[in-house]
Amino acid sequence: MASASSDRKAAPGRLLTWLGRSWPFFAFFLAFFLFWQFSITWFGIPAYILPKPTEIIIKGSVDADRLAYYTYVTALESVLGYAVAVIIAVPLGLAIAFSSILRRTIYPFFVSLEMTPKIAFAPLFVSWLGFGLLPKVIIAFLVCFFPIVLNAILAFTSLSDELERFISTTGADFWRAFFKVRLPAAMPQCFVGFKYAAINATVGATIAEFIGSDQGLGFYIQIVTGNMRPDLAFAGIFFLTALGLVIFGLVTLAERLIVPWHVSQRRR
Repeated sequence: MASASSDRKAAPGRLLTWLGRSWPFFAFFLAFFLFWQFSITWFGIPAYILPKPTEIIIKGSVDADRLAYYTYVTALESVLGYAVAVIIAVPLGLAIAFSSILRRTIYPFFVSLEMTPKIAFAPLFVSWLGFGLLPKVIIAFLVCFFPIVLNAILAFTSLSDELERFISTTGADFWRAFFKVRLPAAMPQCFVGFKYAAINATVGATIAEFIGSDQGLGFYIQIVTGNMRPDLAFAGIFFLTALGLVIFGLVTLAERLIVPWHVSQRRR
């Protein structure tokens, strides 16, 4: 009981500390939007080219229900593609890291595929699978998969010599050494791939929606742009940006919880 009470008392303090550290972020975005708001008048930019942020908020609020539903659709596509990519890419990266045959065969193949723009596959999946959920999830998966698997391979093959010698001196079996030393040591590099993929998850889903869809934020932005409604297009972009920030924030939070000991976390 005492511990729970102390945690409740400490929560406001942690919140104030976070706000104190984050004020440059909020100040920058406030200055950015104020400049945007007043520069439209200063430079005489027509509203059909670039609307004011206040106009975007007002017009977007009228269409808030549709925007919220399309955000849900794009979020579902992005999260499913991202989750499947993590589930498949990490074990596959581990297998490639510990297999010289796979490193000489599948690894170069993955590097070659990573160099191919994923947007090139989107029309094919849409024509094969239609306008439903599956082709969007597949494109989001492809965008997320390669950064995760390549960073996982790097993570599991980059164990320092000091840790290798430490493992050999402990006499631990393979699995005990893996879960106690190798996996924790690889997680910081794995999270590089996780965060990069989180940034691109909504990109993959939106690309697929641009090419062929009847719902989602990509579809919404394409339709309102064709109707010469840049205010609603920017509203869709704002929702898409917020969705990307939420996904990235959740991955960053997971990183803090899983590898709090790493130097990148202790320096925050």
